[in-house]
Amino acid sequence: MAELIVWHDGACPLCRREIALMRRLDRRGAIRFVDVVDAPDESCPLDRGELLARFHAMEDGVLLSGAAAFAAMWRAVPLRRPLGLAAQNPLVLALLERGYRAFLRIRPRLQRLAGG
Repeated sequence: MAELIVWHDGACPLCRREIALMRRLDRRGAIRFVDVVDAPDESCPLDRGELLARFHAMEDGVLLSGAAAFAAMWRAVPLRRPLGLAAQNPLVLALLERGYRAFLRIRPRLQRLAGG
C-alpha cells in the first residue's frame, strides 16, 4: 500500500468537513492527515502559507498539489478509488484541476457561508 500524507487547513470549515468524510471512508488507515494549522514546522514540506493556499498530499514521497493531491487521496479509499484512478488520465486531471482552481476563487465566500 502506498504511503499517503494529506495536509489540510483545520481552521477551514469546508476542509474540516471534507477531511471528516475522508477519515470515515479511510477504514484501512491508509492516509495520515496533518492539520497544517496545528502541525510543527518540521512536519510541513512547504511554507505554511503555501500549504494553506492549495490542497497538498505526498504519495510515495512525491509532493502533489490541487486536483492531483485530491486524486491521490481518492485512490487511497475504496469508495472513491475509481475517480482517483480516472484522474491518472492527463485529460481528466486537467479538467479536475480547472474545477479546483474555480473552487479556489469562490472558497472564501463558501467558507463564510459554512461558518468560518
